[in-house]
Amino acid sequence: MTGFLLPALELMVILPGMLLAYLPMKGYLRLPPAKLAAATVALTLSLCLAGGAVNFFFHAGTLRLLFPAAAVMGFFYVHTLKITRWKSVSVFLAICGAFSCLGSAAVAVTGAAPLSLRGVLLWLLMCCLSVPAVWHPATHAARRLLEDKSFAQTWYVFWILPILFTGLNLLLLPEDPDILGLGRLRRLYLLLSLAFLLLLLLFYALFYLMASSLNRNDRLRRENQLLSMQQARYDSLRVTIGQIRQARHDMRHHFHILQGFAAQENWARLAAYLDEVQGGIPEGDLGLCENATVDSVAGYFAMFFRERGVPVTFSLDLPPQLPVAESDVCSVLSNLLENAMEAGMGTAPERRRTNVQARIHSGHMVLLSVENAYDGEVREKDGILLSSKRLGEGVGLQSVRHTAEKNGGYSRFHYGDGIFTANVILRAGHKNETGK
Repeated sequence: MTGFLLPALELMVILPGMLLAYLPMKGYLRLPPAKLAAATVALTLSLCLAGGAVNFFFHAGTLRLLFPAAAVMGFFYVHTLKITRWKSVSVFLAICGAFSCLGSAAVAVTGAAPLSLRGVLLWLLMCCLSVPAVWHPATHAARRLLEDKSFAQTWYVFWILPILFTGLNLLLLPEDPDILGLGRLRRLYLLLSLAFLLLLLLFYALFYLMASSLNRNDRLRRENQLLSMQQARYDSLRVTIGQIRQARHDMRHHFHILQGFAAQENWARLAAYLDEVQGGIPEGDLGLCENATVDSVAGYFAMFFRERGVPVTFSLDLPPQLPVAESDVCSVLSNLLENAMEAGMGTAPERRRTNVQARIHSGHMVLLSVENAYDGEVREKDGILLSSKRLGEGVGLQSVRHTAEKNGGYSRFHYGDGIFTANVILRAGHKNETGK
């Protein structure tokens, strides 16, 4: 019976691990918390019973049970979250690495085999106690890092840390636990296990500081970009206003000349003069949107669209005060317009067109839609649109999807017959960054 009970009991460490993994994920759950908890417990119990049965009938080793069980729970974890896989897998692996260090420490303390009642109970106890110990950093520090819209390269290299430490703990695990009966070896093994745990936690802290710094720099870059857009829009408006004032000043003179041509019935000269005057009228809109920040972004891109010969029309019905953060709206709009402009430049001139719409829905949602023509092929894999400039999903569309989903909104991308359409819904989830 021990061959069934001990493996099943050992696999129970999955429960505190999953609880710890879900702590920073509030707001990213695909299921209600009650349903998610029930599904997690049911799946864990099933894995424990299956692991116990496999060990009882086939005498499978402990590691042969833990690795497939962890893989199943990892797959379940990633697919129950509305967050990038880089971040979700990183959190899951981080907990696996820490729990592997705790397992080695439990073996060192008990001096017993990994699959023994004393070792299993101590490991389970240490894993359970770790949950309240790291409750605050998991729910605050880690959440702040996860909620950042930046996609720092640190997430792409973080995986190696928990994988490396898990491998080191496995390599140092004694094949014959009896050797731990020797006092010096036992103390040395305990010291190494604790050193690995402390070193791993130190690396986690350094990763947090490094990623926070990179994300802060990225936010500053985006804020500076927005300020540059606003300045460019202001300069453009100032030039246009000056041109309109000059045109108004000259209008009376123009009317006098036109009246003279009309009195002389010199229609050819009148038509030529009208064409000349019309060519001097400044192009562009003074205001594309009532919201000053969104108007700055739209005006900034409208200028570049005109310079590159890509027709664009705006229908932005947004009030001065938005129900969602202005930075989110501007981030989504900037990414969509940049992609549309790049697609338009690669499209035959006679097919170029871009339509941009934005409005408020139900008082708490912002609806954004960008439709543009494109030539060429749109690459897609597993429902994710791939970048034409790099491997994997495009950073712009990835940012749009993340920004939309973080507060329960969504993003949908459709393409066909040479037309690409992006529809995004942003829901009010936190206070507007303007503080109004």
